[in-house]
Amino acid sequence: MKLGFIGLGIMGAPMAGHLLAAGHELFAQSRSGVPQALLAAGAKACKSAAEVAQHTDIVFTMLPDTPHVDEVLFGENGVAKALSPGKTVVDMSSISPMATKKFAQRIEALGCSYLDAPVSGGEVGAKAASLTIMVGATEASFARIKPLFELMGKNITLVGGVGDGQTCKVANQIIVALNIEAVGEALLFAAKAGADPAKVRQALMGGFAASRILEVHGERMIKRTFNPGFRIELHQKDLKLALEGANTLGLSLPHTASALQLMNSCAANGGAALDHSSLVRALEIAANFQVAQG
Repeated sequence: MKLGFIGLGIMGAPMAGHLLAAGHELFAQSRSGVPQALLAAGAKACKSAAEVAQHTDIVFTMLPDTPHVDEVLFGENGVAKALSPGKTVVDMSSISPMATKKFAQRIEALGCSYLDAPVSGGEVGAKAASLTIMVGATEASFARIKPLFELMGKNITLVGGVGDGQTCKVANQIIVALNIEAVGEALLFAAKAGADPAKVRQALMGGFAASRILEVHGERMIKRTFNPGFRIELHQKDLKLALEGANTLGLSLPHTASALQLMNSCAANGGAALDHSSLVRALEIAANFQVAQG
């Protein structure tokens, strides 16, 4: 198939690579340029999002935030400029559910299909093609695109109609953030009390407190390896979406709000580009104590 991929960052580049490796023809575009590894594997670089759409039947986007998707789809040289009836847009970014529904209406008005398919699993999952993919689409569109999703992920679920994939991703990010906060508080408590946080983590991994967050991000907190798999600034964005949605729905999400404030503190102390496991640094600053020296 002739596929387009726009947004080739930490997540997008390996995801696009899996599509290319499966034998599909790939037309790619990214603000930072198409990575050399993809070009060497046969990807064709395009100068604009419109050029990607012109050459392909299905266009995937993997971008940081709602305004970026808006610009790529509907900007001066956006995807919509070159869409013809029957083509498909698949947005795998994590953005506003409400904006997603509006984007879909505009794309569908052109006689095209729109799916929102945000992912979870971070850089590790993107490279291993083991991402969780949460899809909002019609059943027919989902069935048609699912074989391509299976090249990038393992747990692929049609959550509901367009926008429901993004709603599911926001829910995912709430759970992840609160688990990171819980692991950070637990390890900080253990270390301050004089216990070895590495041994505490090892013990907890065999009990009911075990989780992927404790396994992966607990280790990051102890080893101080905060190079990004998923950046603080991106998780800030997702929690803001959660609180904006909660405000619209008349909900109180107090612990989501506290997790966002801790991430805000990390960003204010120069950590916006660090991995979201570095949320623990905000707790450490408040305690004047580190979980470990690394």
